[in-house]
Amino acid sequence: MAMMPKRTKYRKVHRGRLKGFATRGQRVSFGDFGLQALDYAWITGRQIEAGRVAANRATGGQAKIWIRVFPHKPISSKPAETRMGKGKGDVEFWAAAVKPGTILFELGGVPEEKAKLAFKRVAHKMPIKVKMVRRLPTT
Repeated sequence: MAMMPKRTKYRKVHRGRLKGFATRGQRVSFGDFGLQALDYAWITGRQIEAGRVAANRATGGQAKIWIRVFPHKPISSKPAETRMGKGKGDVEFWAAAVKPGTILFELGGVPEEKAKLAFKRVAHKMPIKVKMVRRLPTT
C-alpha cells in the first residue's frame, strides 16, 4: 500500500514551487550510507515504497533501512477531457517535495559493496538523479 498521512488539516494544497537547496535532512544521521537527491522532484508514495522494497531485497533483509522522506503533499488532478471550472480535482496521489541535497534513504549494518548495490537498485526506482554518500566522521 502506498504511503500517505493518517490525517491532514486540509484536503488539498497549492502546487507551490521548489527552489533552493535542502536546508534540513541533508546529512546521513542514522545509518552508515545514504542516498542523496541531486534534483528537484515530487517523489510519490509508491516510488518511496518501491525503493524500500528494492533495498530490502538487494540486502537480503540484512540491512537496517531508514526512509528519510514522507509524502505529505496531496497532488490533485482533473479527469481528461473535462471542461474548465467546477473546482479543483480529486487527490490522485501523495508526494514528498524533495530538493537537491535531501537524503532519501539510509542503510546501516552492511558493507559498502552491498550498500552500493542496494542503492543502485533504489536509484532505478527514483524519478531523479541520486548519489550515494557516506556518513561523516564525528570528531
